[in-house]
Amino acid sequence: MDFDTDILLVGGGLNGTALALALADGGFSVTIVDALPENTRKAGDFDGRGYALALASQKLLRALGVWHDVQDHSQPILDIKVTDGRAGEGPSPFVLHFDHAEIEDGPMGYMIEDRFLRVALIEALKSRDAIKTISQETVVAQEVDSSGATVTLASGKQLRARLLIGSDGKTSGTAKRAGLSRNRHDYGQTALVAAVAHEKPHNGCAHQFFMPSGPLAILPLPGNASSIVWSETHENAERISALDDDGFLEELRPRFGSFLGDISLAGKRFAYPLGLSLANALIAPRVALIGDAAHAIHPIAGQGLNLGLRDVGALAEVLVMAKRRGEDIGAPDVLSRYQQWRRFDTNTLAAATHGFNQLFSNDNSTLRTIRDIGLGAVNAVPGLRRRFIREAAGLTGDVPKLLQGQQI
Repeated sequence: MDFDTDILLVGGGLNGTALALALADGGFSVTIVDALPENTRKAGDFDGRGYALALASQKLLRALGVWHDVQDHSQPILDIKVTDGRAGEGPSPFVLHFDHAEIEDGPMGYMIEDRFLRVALIEALKSRDAIKTISQETVVAQEVDSSGATVTLASGKQLRARLLIGSDGKTSGTAKRAGLSRNRHDYGQTALVAAVAHEKPHNGCAHQFFMPSGPLAILPLPGNASSIVWSETHENAERISALDDDGFLEELRPRFGSFLGDISLAGKRFAYPLGLSLANALIAPRVALIGDAAHAIHPIAGQGLNLGLRDVGALAEVLVMAKRRGEDIGAPDVLSRYQQWRRFDTNTLAAATHGFNQLFSNDNSTLRTIRDIGLGAVNAVPGLRRRFIREAAGLTGDVPKLLQGQQI
């Protein structure tokens, strides 16, 4: 049967566009279907998030030719400080400090705002003739057979591909239509996201401050500015979100502290409900999932996008190598290589972020003592500290070639 494209990719977000670029560079034709207009996806206020890109993720973007377009908007992460405490009382004296100088590879990662990274990836698609993007369309049906997958769009148009990839978020329609179930957990928390300006320089240091109601991440942006990811109970978050900017800052200041001087808002505020969502399988016949379609985790360690980009690197490598060997890229044994590569890492990180949130998001005095001792103990052992730094940078384990900065 004739194919309209080698690979049909549903969802044109960060992971989807990165995978399309990697697959096009590997010799595939790719069609992206996204529900939103391109102008909406490229708008500066489309999303308020900033991302803590692990060093390995930065290497992937460099290998895809995207990094040079966003480098000037990035901020190297040179230090990470993890503390425990209560709002208004400041952090406990037990601090876990990660210093990039303890590894030889460079910064642990880079902070970059969504608005810059998203635009750069969308623009990069236009430099690959093998990529076609269909915007303002949704998939309403999909069927698979022994040789390919056929999708029906809301407009009635049908497209056929050798492989269908779902990059359509934690409520993935691709996964549902493929019969892939999910495990879900509501953390009872909402992330309040904003950028703040401050008087003093951050010196490239990221802070993770654990409070009883949830963690506050203070992540360095270029200049005297930081991105905050502030987790609160749904009830508190709803109340705080309803405040005006001055009221929001009054709530934030006791939690943020005065170590960077006075703070002010540097843009719009956003709120995102937090939950764990794991697909029970990453593959189905002629179907594979990446990013939030496969796994949505707590942002406690800022690893959500990095986890998705590791999916990108692994799936692209599996498919390109299969193509070179003359294999059917949608065959079960090919797709199972991807699942085997990514399943352990995904489940391990999901369990770790879940466990950390459960351990730290409470005011239990016994648990507080245990976690403070734990932070101090890790900080006192250089070898263990370096291992955590390399983990955070994405430099350990079976790292896909793109995340090593190499071409497939």
